[in-house]
Amino acid sequence: MKQMQIYAFDMNCIGHINHGMWTHPRDRSLHYTDLDYWTDLARTAERGKLDGVFLADIVGVYDVYKGSPAPVIESGAQIPVNDPVIPISAMAYVTRHLGFGVTVNTTYEPPFLLARRMSTLDHLTKGRIGWNIVTGYLDSAARSMGFDKLPEHDARYDAAEEYLEILYKLWEGSWDDGAVLRDRERGLFANASKVRAVSHEGKYYRMEGIHLAEPSPQRTPLLFQAGASARGQDFAARHAECVFIASPTPQAARPTVDALRRKASEVGRGADALRVLNLVSIVVGRTEREAQDKLEDYRRHASVEASLAHYSASTGVDFSKYGLDDPIEQTSTNANQSALSAITGQAAKPVTLRDIIDQMVLGSRMKPIVGSPEQVADRLQAWVEQGDIDGFNLARTVAPESLRDFVDLVVPVLQERGLFKADYAEGPLRKKLFGGDGRLPSQHPAARFRR
Repeated sequence: MKQMQIYAFDMNCIGHINHGMWTHPRDRSLHYTDLDYWTDLARTAERGKLDGVFLADIVGVYDVYKGSPAPVIESGAQIPVNDPVIPISAMAYVTRHLGFGVTVNTTYEPPFLLARRMSTLDHLTKGRIGWNIVTGYLDSAARSMGFDKLPEHDARYDAAEEYLEILYKLWEGSWDDGAVLRDRERGLFANASKVRAVSHEGKYYRMEGIHLAEPSPQRTPLLFQAGASARGQDFAARHAECVFIASPTPQAARPTVDALRRKASEVGRGADALRVLNLVSIVVGRTEREAQDKLEDYRRHASVEASLAHYSASTGVDFSKYGLDDPIEQTSTNANQSALSAITGQAAKPVTLRDIIDQMVLGSRMKPIVGSPEQVADRLQAWVEQGDIDGFNLARTVAPESLRDFVDLVVPVLQERGLFKADYAEGPLRKKLFGGDGRLPSQHPAARFRR
């Protein structure tokens, strides 16, 4: 049995996945503006030997539900939301091994500046940074950034392909190995003949310049991606190393996992080039009864309204226009195509608004795993065996209680079964996860830009 990869999934905001939990008296997410909140999270995650903390992000607001942002503003559902990059340096400072994944949107961030920011983080974390590549799905974000509307779904991925090429040229090809000398005696910091400007002239971008940062431990950060549409899978197969999905069951996940591994093989990277991680929420107690009592306690704070507003934005469908027993209709939107397909084209039977609400046990559209440490470990093991996934993104419920419970109760059981590492490997994040020297392998498309 392969060992799982596990990440604490969070966002620099009050309400992330399980909406309404911030109202629980033991929840501390209202302190998201305090640096201690984030450093404590990092220490807990590293104490549990988790592979990393993964920070999501959006640059718009959810305004599809009822045609207004009011429901999410009132409930704190991913608004206000602060920059996810800023806390990482502090979290890295108080940890030694913990990895970090951070979401940055390719549609709105110039590649030249992102290249420097990621190299800086890779230096400061000593090679523990990863980048979650997203292209966005909110028209509100596009309007905020000066566009009339969000570019079409596939066009966003076409632009992202070009975006990645620029970054690979900067990270892998602008500075040669051995370019940096740091020769105090001769006053020679770097060999200029081994540093060069890179250029790009394409459909979406044009640039010419020298990468502003010297080579970092990984050069290219570990690459995460979360697109599950057909176009997103193609993109992930070419570029991603870790892919996040959000399937409700192992059986539902398996076709996506199989498709991703097959496509990675077809482009020459190999099926084992990808680590596929599924989103889960976990409520664990020392006994099954304690876990069920905790769930009932949490449920009293869940916000279905906020969850519907979040899901409406994800799918591009205003659920407030449906009656409880009206089936959700197949439609074409420019939002998250995999989220919409899950309740329309891919659904085994027509899905109604009541069906969706029934899933929203803790203010999100996915039912939590609930039970004793052994029962939770059984469920996670079944996910790996039946879904062929490689690990999990743990969404917080009541923070930081849910992460502490997982670390203290579930991790020891997983370790006893050999399903989770007993300690960290040494080296950069990519080396910890894949072995090698911490650099992208030669089969990855970035490698062709090396000199």
